[in-house]
Amino acid sequence: MQPRITAALKALIVVLLALLLATQGALIPGVALLAAERNPELAYLTGPGIVGGIVLVALIELVLVCVWRLLSLVRQDRIFSSGAFLYVDIIMVTMAASAVLIAAAVVVLLLGHAVNPSILLLGVVGVVIGIALALLVGVMRGLLRKALELEQDLSEVV
Repeated sequence: MQPRITAALKALIVVLLALLLATQGALIPGVALLAAERNPELAYLTGPGIVGGIVLVALIELVLVCVWRLLSLVRQDRIFSSGAFLYVDIIMVTMAASAVLIAAAVVVLLLGHAVNPSILLLGVVGVVIGIALALLVGVMRGLLRKALELEQDLSEVV
C-alpha cells in the first residue's frame, strides 16, 4: 500500500479519535442530562445512559487504535505475520461487544417504557450492523490466515 495512503488514513484516525474523545467528554453527558430535564420520569436512566454511551464510544476508539496498528504493519510490510491476528481478533470481539451493548441498551429502554418505535428500530439496526461487522472481520481474518499460509509456502519454494 502506498505510504501516502497509510499516512492519510492515520491522519483521519487521529481526527476521528479527537472527535470521539470530545463526544465522550461533552456530548454524551450533555445529551443525557438534557434528556433527563425534558423527561424527568426517565431521569434514572441518565447514569446508565452516560456509562453505556461512553463505553460504546470507547469500543469504537479501540477499533481505531487496532486499525492504526494494522496500518503500521502494512507500512512495515509485516501485515502477513502472526502479530496481525491479535489486532484483527480484538476488532472482531469489539464489534460483537458493541452489538451486545446496544442490545442491552434497547432492553433497558424497553423495560423502562422509554423507547419509541424509531429508537427500537435504530437499536435493532445497530445490533445487526455490529454482528455483521464482526462476521465480516471474521471472514477477513480467514483471508489473512490463508494469505499468510500462501506467503509461507511461496517463501519455501523460492
